[in-house]
Amino acid sequence: MMDVLYFAWVRERIGLPREKVESDASTVAELVAELRGREERYEVAFSDLSALRVAVDQELTDFDASLQGAREVAFFPPMTGG
Repeated sequence: MMDVLYFAWVRERIGLPREKVESDASTVAELVAELRGREERYEVAFSDLSALRVAVDQELTDFDASLQGAREVAFFPPMTGG
């Protein structure tokens, strides 16, 4: 079981700030595929992965990152500023 967090427009499209997810996914990409299969709102939120960033246990990573031992996965749009 892991916490999955959604920020900014990802949260708005899914309608939740966070949820506990039971998953057999071994990578972030596999987790995204599982989530997309749940409901249309997840399909919409994850339709363009190039518009998303991901962190596993609060470390920025790629969608091919391992979820072994992960407690938290966060999805958010790219950040800008300075």
